[in-house]
Amino acid sequence: MEPGSVEPGGVEQGGVEPAGPGSPARAPITHTIRAATLGDAWLAAAELVLREGRAARWGAEATREVALLTIAVGEPDPDDELIGRLGDPAWLAWMRANFREPGAVAELGGADSYARRLRDHAGTGRDQVAWLAARLAADPGARDAAITTFQPATDTTYIPCISLIDAWAPDGRVQLVVYAHSLDLGKKAYANFVELAALQREIAAGAGLPPGGLVIHVKTAHIYEPEIDAMTRLVEQTAGGRR
Repeated sequence: MEPGSVEPGGVEQGGVEPAGPGSPARAPITHTIRAATLGDAWLAAAELVLREGRAARWGAEATREVALLTIAVGEPDPDDELIGRLGDPAWLAWMRANFREPGAVAELGGADSYARRLRDHAGTGRDQVAWLAARLAADPGARDAAITTFQPATDTTYIPCISLIDAWAPDGRVQLVVYAHSLDLGKKAYANFVELAALQREIAAGAGLPPGGLVIHVKTAHIYEPEIDAMTRLVEQTAGGRR
């Protein structure tokens, strides 16, 4: 597969095929994108949603959606050139604050920022990022170095899109494996990618290991209807340089 391409067989929305009991066709259909860089991964995922996505909704807002998408990035760089050139500086700054400034996020109804969830989990003073780095430093072969942003006691109206962050070093480099219930590929996903890559580098440095690849499992990858036309133009304009 070429970087940024979609794996064969992943062209239908995740779901259950109408088939008889015992048939593999009853299993949910998944999709995989493998890319060299964060920017390539973002645009390849957006292209997949535009090409194969189906009508859905997030609350009352219409979206185009691909379900059950895995995105694997070989060289995740928080200073990704493509995202720096094409991404919205305001959204990049907003996400940077969300991941790096402990506090409440007004736009999310006062919900805790990712920074507070990760570095003062549920107000307990527990720095999960420091724990994760120390876990890998003590045992680079650990398979259970995982942390969560979810705070069940207080997360009622807002559930963080990224809820599980798992790190391991199967080849001596720190890979980050992330679960997201949803990613908005039209506005914010690229900013998520940048901050996850920065977090990965922090964890790797704390563990005394080099950073490796990034894998994100997404339940619903979507683009809101108001961004469909703009994302279509962006994908078309950059297609030549990504093939």
